[in-house]
Amino acid sequence: MNSNMTVTKRSGERETIDLDKIHRVIEWAAKGLNNVSVSEVELRSHLQFYEGIPTEAIHETIIKAAADLISPESPDYQFLAARLAVFHLRKKAFGQFEPPKLIDQVNRLVELGKYDKHIIADYTAEELDILDGYMDHWRDMDFSYAAVKQLEGKYLVQNRVTNEIYESAQFLYILVAACLFAKYPKETRLDYIKRFYDAVSTFKISLPTPIMAGVRTPTRQFSSCVLIECDDSLDSINATASSIVKYVSQRAGIGINAGRIRALGSPIRGGEAFHTGCLPFYKYFQTAVKSCSQGGVRGGAATLFYPIWHLEVESLLVLKNNRGVDDNRVRHLDYGVQLNKLMYQRLIKSQNISLFSPSDVPGLYDAFFADQVEFERLYLQYEADTSIRRKEIKAVELFSLMMQERASTGRIYIQNVDHCNTHSPFDPKVAPIKQSNLCLEIALPTKPMKNIEDPNGEIALCTLSALNLGAIDDLSELEPLADLAVRALDNLLDYQDYPIISAQLGSMNRRTLGIGVINFANYLAKNGMKYSDGSGNNLTHKTFEAIQFYLLKASMNLAKEQGACPLFNETTYAEGILPIDTYKRDLDKICTEPLHMDWEGLRSDIQEHGLRNSTLSALMPSETSSQISNATNGIEPPRGLISVKASKDGQLKQVVPDFDELKHQYELLWNMPNNNGYLELVGIMQKFIDQAISANTNYDPTRFDGQKVPMQTLLKDLLTAYKLGVKTLYYHNTRDGASDNLDDITVVEKEDDDCAGGACKI
Repeated sequence: MNSNMTVTKRSGERETIDLDKIHRVIEWAAKGLNNVSVSEVELRSHLQFYEGIPTEAIHETIIKAAADLISPESPDYQFLAARLAVFHLRKKAFGQFEPPKLIDQVNRLVELGKYDKHIIADYTAEELDILDGYMDHWRDMDFSYAAVKQLEGKYLVQNRVTNEIYESAQFLYILVAACLFAKYPKETRLDYIKRFYDAVSTFKISLPTPIMAGVRTPTRQFSSCVLIECDDSLDSINATASSIVKYVSQRAGIGINAGRIRALGSPIRGGEAFHTGCLPFYKYFQTAVKSCSQGGVRGGAATLFYPIWHLEVESLLVLKNNRGVDDNRVRHLDYGVQLNKLMYQRLIKSQNISLFSPSDVPGLYDAFFADQVEFERLYLQYEADTSIRRKEIKAVELFSLMMQERASTGRIYIQNVDHCNTHSPFDPKVAPIKQSNLCLEIALPTKPMKNIEDPNGEIALCTLSALNLGAIDDLSELEPLADLAVRALDNLLDYQDYPIISAQLGSMNRRTLGIGVINFANYLAKNGMKYSDGSGNNLTHKTFEAIQFYLLKASMNLAKEQGACPLFNETTYAEGILPIDTYKRDLDKICTEPLHMDWEGLRSDIQEHGLRNSTLSALMPSETSSQISNATNGIEPPRGLISVKASKDGQLKQVVPDFDELKHQYELLWNMPNNNGYLELVGIMQKFIDQAISANTNYDPTRFDGQKVPMQTLLKDLLTAYKLGVKTLYYHNTRDGASDNLDDITVVEKEDDDCAGGACKI
């Protein structure tokens, strides 16, 4: 290559290219890495240089050259590319590689309006200097390439219009910690900040998108999930739409319960007119969801819930279907269909299901959630009453339609409302669970609003985080991490703003948290276990028992210090009932692991002191935050040892953690023979998790005759999940051979902006 080639500096000046400087930077980035070639990166870069190339383009060319070399034989190129990307990012943010002092960074960004001015009000210059000493900027070098690109694209404070970037990752972590513990007593808060900073910056605790992108900025809404229930009235429908707009604009993923809206043709105003049915109002909600792009971080998204026995269900089930016309489709929402034992029994016994408009059958809709015995009594009573409008359909036809639409769209979700209420931290008589959220792991009480100012309504918010199972060697290490996560998220509830009164009252009264896990596939691989053969069942039982126990213990200790949440009396915990008391006993047939924790001692402590938080756990998807931690996604098996995610930044290659040691231990998704082993693990987790689990079902059509998954298989998996006590089912994934190569080493995955891009994802 011509060493006299000139480059264009940011100032517009030209100078001769400095190949030695480029060599030194790549050599620095390659230090300590295995199977990477500095000369190979240089060669690939030089081929793309041209006369007058801007200096910024030189950096980007080198980074891309390194990223393109990521392969199973040379996985460490993901760290070489990452270090080069960090070098470039810091030059853009600070004008130099060395980051500024924390106090200078805070003062500059508060002045620019990018950081919240409370940071300067709450912390002295001396304290900020101490916090500066806690930071380890070399931890930036532990990120993978995909992580740096996700940070740069979604989380670091920036101007999305001009593409200016203002910070690097360690400032994000230390300032999130400082903001969350700002109100702790001065004598203890610095210690908590240090411990929390260390936990998040070494990837032991994973933070959700709203917290990483928002805490430290003037925007103060960090709940990942928002549940809004709609009543069967125009005022409530309008209040629901207004609430959706407010929360979508602030990065939250939405769950809408619209199951109470009466069916098409129902009389209104005493028979003065016919009701237009559900579709016009669902379209109204869709418009509200799509009205805001969540500050450029991700597009708005929502899941809408209704019961399978709704009179309009046959029309509702096909709303996402590509066939049909826009008049009878509402394709930009996802849908959650609500089932219970009676509906499954009708399927198993080859009986009919009667469909009703909720407005015609008083008490039935409420009993569907609050009291399963009463629901069955009323349902049979209304079926016997020939004066009530209804339609009968064979249960197998209705379930088959539901599963067919689930298979073809991937986005018809399942909620077993009886499991959500009988195996729940809430007393269903006073605080029933009537819906979930966009990603189907939140299960919280809601009440419809009459208007946007209604203090008697209840919007449920859930604040998320996750523990990295791959980062621990012993289950006892989870105890201090659980304590830190509970304290930080509980502080967040008081730190954030609430644009709607019914959301504020719900949050303050219930103080609900959802702490989950990432890197479960890595955890199984490290322990030599698989998803599919039952080998991981006992370890999973032991692990999730410890997680829930330590989370409850942390919340109980917090209640000792600061008092129980005001509506603790509406929880089953207040009655001394724990998750180990209400799980489906079918699990005992697939898992023989005994309980190891002192549950009786904890039961006694909770009854004496209460809990600070009504809920503690939920297992969420974690597509992007797992990438930040260089971990596998939530509880999911990886699709390939290297995944290539098509994102806004082009293709991002990510290698599974501990590739060299564990590449033969990972069980890949499409190597699993069926869903049985995975569903067993989800059932075991659900025994302890007090909310719900984003659990997927996966199908490879090439395993079946005619390359078509039989309906019998889909229904069997649905019944298996129900039998094992699973509360919710999220995506239905169908293998697309075009996106996998023959050996499953590498798979191409499209980044999903609805939820994998993250609204409720962490």
